[in-house]
Amino acid sequence: MNIAMIDDNMLDADRLDKSYLDRGLYFGDGVYEVLRSYNGKLFVLDEHLERFKNSLAGIEISGVDVNEIRGRVRKAFDAAKIPDAKIYFHVTRGSALREHNPQLNIKPNFFLTVSDVGDSSKSKTKGISVSTYPDLRWKKCSIKSLNLLPNVLAKMDAAKKGCDEAILVDEQGLITEGSSSAFFACINGSIHTAPTTANILPSITRKYIIKAAGLLGIPVAEKSITPQQAKNADELFLGVTTKDIVPVVKFDDSIISNARPGPITKKLISEFIKFTQ
Repeated sequence: MNIAMIDDNMLDADRLDKSYLDRGLYFGDGVYEVLRSYNGKLFVLDEHLERFKNSLAGIEISGVDVNEIRGRVRKAFDAAKIPDAKIYFHVTRGSALREHNPQLNIKPNFFLTVSDVGDSSKSKTKGISVSTYPDLRWKKCSIKSLNLLPNVLAKMDAAKKGCDEAILVDEQGLITEGSSSAFFACINGSIHTAPTTANILPSITRKYIIKAAGLLGIPVAEKSITPQQAKNADELFLGVTTKDIVPVVKFDDSIISNARPGPITKKLISEFIKFTQ
């Protein structure tokens, strides 16, 4: 008899619930999305679903109806009745005995949660501290995969240093992005952010920040910078799905913008809000 053990409980492995056999658990074999709502309205759902569709294709998960997922998202959001909500969902390749090469015709698993997005006003008015960490992620970060252990380790390291976010630095010594955010620097009146070719996630929040900058007439350079350039920047800020734009007032051991959110960051925060109304 094949045996399984859950904590101290032993049972026939053939009786295991499929959740214990999920390839997302064994291999991180799946992709996910996070979006939010504002005042009872989902924000750019179609764009999130398009990125999700690209992620599914990127790791060759088939048999998923994105229109069906759209319906599930709306149904769950309506049922939750949370005006300002965070909606998380993922699809894994499915459940099967642990083998690296997946079985043919395996059925994908779907999971979703809706929760209160929380209050981020303090981080926007006061700013946050960040610290650098080596970018140890795989080479396809354009895919929003469940393989997030390097991000977890980076965030843990930041927390140990009393920081709110980790800023990832690649082997060339260039900043890519945050462990769960897009990274921006204001230098001499222009905004600098890594190009999507630099192995970063095609962040939807990033896209709308760049759009906001264009509406304000602020130049944007999609160009990677070094940690030293970040330390010398006039302003720094992050783009986060659940928090929009978050000012950075300390980068490693350097104070940024006199430890206060800078004027360009404030303008962008105000302009970004218009997209959500």
